[in-house]
Amino acid sequence: MTELLVLLVVFFAIFTQSVTGFGLGLVSMPFLTQILGINEAAPLVALIAITAEALLLIRYREHLNLQAVWRLSLASIISVPLGVIALHRLDGDLILKALGAIVIGYSLYSLSNFRLPEVEHPRWGYGFGFLSGLLSGAYNLAGPPVVIYGNCRRWEPREFKSNLQGFFMLNSVIVILTHALSQHYNRAVFNHYLLAIPAILLGIGVGLSLDHRINPVTFRKIVLVLLVVLGLTLIF
Repeated sequence: MTELLVLLVVFFAIFTQSVTGFGLGLVSMPFLTQILGINEAAPLVALIAITAEALLLIRYREHLNLQAVWRLSLASIISVPLGVIALHRLDGDLILKALGAIVIGYSLYSLSNFRLPEVEHPRWGYGFGFLSGLLSGAYNLAGPPVVIYGNCRRWEPREFKSNLQGFFMLNSVIVILTHALSQHYNRAVFNHYLLAIPAILLGIGVGLSLDHRINPVTFRKIVLVLLVVLGLTLIF
């Protein structure tokens, strides 16, 4: 039963990322944390993420703007190890409640359609990248700070998806290396990763094939409402 739940979660998370450009960590971590526990879910999602991001980057590579993401990546390299350390040093219950609060906060922000002011100077990327690295190291939630930054920089839709995959991929490399150096990978994590590969491929295939048939705004709102509910279960 556990294996089936993992497959379903991975498929839905990858499908969401394929359609919207982000959401893999936001969708998978709340579910997998409750199924496998935070200490197994975190390194597992990092492996799943880099696999999906590499495949999606092939699709969107033509619109990747390295000039727009290198500051984000540089700052995240510094902060990812801090997030991984926090994951294993802080109280487990506190970690779960913080994860729930982050998921709820970002979901409510996105549902509000609040338009943040335009950020004209790219140096803001260092701050957003540092925060993204902290969240990805602890929770694989690199998305929220970078999505907010991309919105404030007014990235075009295709550039938005491409830049996110490029940043996520490099970020995932650092997360995986940090987990590996901290000896967080074990047989159970690798077994679940191998089990998840078909769900990754299927999620990407279905997501990309339906990309132009699904209303991304409506789909995104449905996912965000679900995330609010999931966040509440982590807190209470």
